[in-house]
Amino acid sequence: MKLTPPARSAVHHPHAHDSALKHATGAARYIDDMAEPRGCLHTALVTSRWAHARLTGIDASRALELPGVHAVVTAADIPGENDVGAIVPGEPLLAEGVVEYVGHPVAAVAARDLETARRAAALVEVTAEPLTPVLDLREAVEKAHYVLPPSEFLRGKPGPALADAPHRIRGEIMVGGQDHFYLETQAALALPQEDQDMLVHSGTQHPTEVQHLVARLLGVDMNAVTVEVRRMGGAFGGKESQATIIAGIAAVLARVTGRPVKCRLDRDTDMMVTGKRHDFLLTWDVGVDDDGRVQAVEMTLAARCGWSVDLSPGVVSRALSHADNAYFYPHVKLTGLFCKTNTQSNTAFRGFGGPQGMMAAEAMMDQIARTLNLDPLEVRRRNFYGPEGRNLTPYHQPVEHFRLPEMLDEVLASSDYAARRKAVDAFNAKGGVLRKGLAVSPVKFGVSFNKPEMNQAGALLHVYTDGSVSLNHGGTEMGQGLFTKVAQVVAAVFGLDLDRIRPTATTTGKVPNTSPTAASSGTDLNGMAARIAAETIRDRMADVAAEHLGAEKSAVVFERNMVRAGNKSVPFGELAELCHVARVSLSSTGFYRTPKIHFDRTTNRGRPFFYFAHGLAVSEVAIDTLTGEWKPLRTDILHDVGASLNPAVDKGQIEGGFVQGLGWLTMEELVWDKDGVLKTHAPSTYKIPTARDVPRDLRVDLLADAPNEEATVFRSKAVGEPPFMLAISVWLALRDAVASCGPAGHVPKLDAPATPERILMAVQAAKDTA
Repeated sequence: MKLTPPARSAVHHPHAHDSALKHATGAARYIDDMAEPRGCLHTALVTSRWAHARLTGIDASRALELPGVHAVVTAADIPGENDVGAIVPGEPLLAEGVVEYVGHPVAAVAARDLETARRAAALVEVTAEPLTPVLDLREAVEKAHYVLPPSEFLRGKPGPALADAPHRIRGEIMVGGQDHFYLETQAALALPQEDQDMLVHSGTQHPTEVQHLVARLLGVDMNAVTVEVRRMGGAFGGKESQATIIAGIAAVLARVTGRPVKCRLDRDTDMMVTGKRHDFLLTWDVGVDDDGRVQAVEMTLAARCGWSVDLSPGVVSRALSHADNAYFYPHVKLTGLFCKTNTQSNTAFRGFGGPQGMMAAEAMMDQIARTLNLDPLEVRRRNFYGPEGRNLTPYHQPVEHFRLPEMLDEVLASSDYAARRKAVDAFNAKGGVLRKGLAVSPVKFGVSFNKPEMNQAGALLHVYTDGSVSLNHGGTEMGQGLFTKVAQVVAAVFGLDLDRIRPTATTTGKVPNTSPTAASSGTDLNGMAARIAAETIRDRMADVAAEHLGAEKSAVVFERNMVRAGNKSVPFGELAELCHVARVSLSSTGFYRTPKIHFDRTTNRGRPFFYFAHGLAVSEVAIDTLTGEWKPLRTDILHDVGASLNPAVDKGQIEGGFVQGLGWLTMEELVWDKDGVLKTHAPSTYKIPTARDVPRDLRVDLLADAPNEEATVFRSKAVGEPPFMLAISVWLALRDAVASCGPAGHVPKLDAPATPERILMAVQAAKDTA
């Protein structure tokens, strides 16, 4: 039996997102759009006004006297265990004993409507004895104030190699955090069922984790909790572990009141309560030769974890495993610090630490080039991974199928880089208020979860007797097109039109024990699981088709909604009916686990990634040296998605990832005051990119004729996170423009985000040096 693609295959061609029309018209239903059950209660949170304090009392009497208030719960009212720690236990849902940041949930109110719940929350009196907080990342580093012990990646003998290097260069950069700013804020609807069961509609990337922790909070088995999610209005990592807080509060209040409870946060509360991207203090000590080739590196990556562990072990591990980016370090020691501050517990965010690690590599390469008066592009090229002997990462995984050298030649030619480099230099040589910058940055991003056991997925597939197909899997749809891509895979296996495949809401009641939709692995994992399930059913159907068509099974072909053998055929739907008559199962599960990967978290050695995705960006900017304002002029992107399942969706992900990365590195600034209060907690104070911040000339190309490993889903590559790091080229271009204001060899001090204020200060420092 063979699979012959139809004339216009379901895969490798652009198809619209399955909910595109609903998104555009507003018909797509999110949790807050669901019809509220009779008697549904609404929730408001009571949060800490101290960054660090010992609780001495919580008085809810005035709140409970307010008409329409049904319950006020504190830690003491949680039926099971008050702990939502995703990796390490000890993270209470509601503060118990102490509060650790301004915004820490202390209690929750359930009332007949949201306005009443908010009024009641304001009446809850919380008293506490203030303690001294640690608010600054540098202070946490100096005090060794950690949530976990440091982690280290080591290969070779960096100490002696540094001492012997012809040039030794030290540097540092502070890289800021970022709020997820998803369009749909955190939301959950909990509905009590019979026998103490609980159904939770949750806006989560990780339904199984919500199921697990809600069961823990309620003191029941996981089989008593069902979590369902049809779609999210964006997530970007912010709904991986943090969604459990919202679902947990809704579920606890539903258990206490016996009524359905909805918990959805307004934007200000969402930003005050939930975690962000980790900001990092990145420092390095690098030894290089006269040509800028790295001999040895010692690098420290200090992450602000916030008040708790959350997902920081994975974030810091991925930062360490991407601190090489595309470059070979002959001798290397990378140290990750898990710094505790009395601020929101930082969490997963697109790239999951990889962007921060890559920023260290790119800032270091730029510093090497400028210190030695070398071309930054050539320094990067000289340090690229190479053949055996120059292909081992700091975590001891050989780099295979490294595509960046050829891709670099292609993007330099297509972007007319050489001529533009001369034009930019000539423009800057004239002096004047405006300066331009031009830079190239590569991306080598490892795809798979660093934790091997998370690289597994399941799917459930039903073929009905009319030939339509119901598809369910453990991945969640947050606007990235996962449901569409996995449906394409199933359509290709059966040779059906895409509209014959109906993806259904993700639910723990159908596919159990799922991994989060994260680490860019949603399609890789769930697509393969669905493919396996579809191939199982197709194989059974082929037996029936062979008998019905009087042919050998090997001659049966599924294509164009028909099943053929030689010059005979039968419609797919008719074959499904024949299978039912013959009592052949048209339902199957599929299970997939990523091959080849292994990783020892005690030694930080192994093969944590199945493969690498590659990308390159060339960005040009202009800055105003009197104000620090800037504009992106042009960006050329060449990105490696293997054999793209859906070029339209993939290009959308590349464009969106790049713009989100641009926001992180240039304008999205988180500011806390001296008391630990987040001051940037609304669109009025927190600036995200708009259409005007996108480069006037944005060109995105997919690397052609570059299929992935055979064991991947139709030889495609992940695309969710890798493009995010392409925006580093914009930050480097800004640094290039600033450098033109100083003498040769000047290395601009430009932390991220590179706001106009920071650009202006960097320009002034460059002029002062000159």
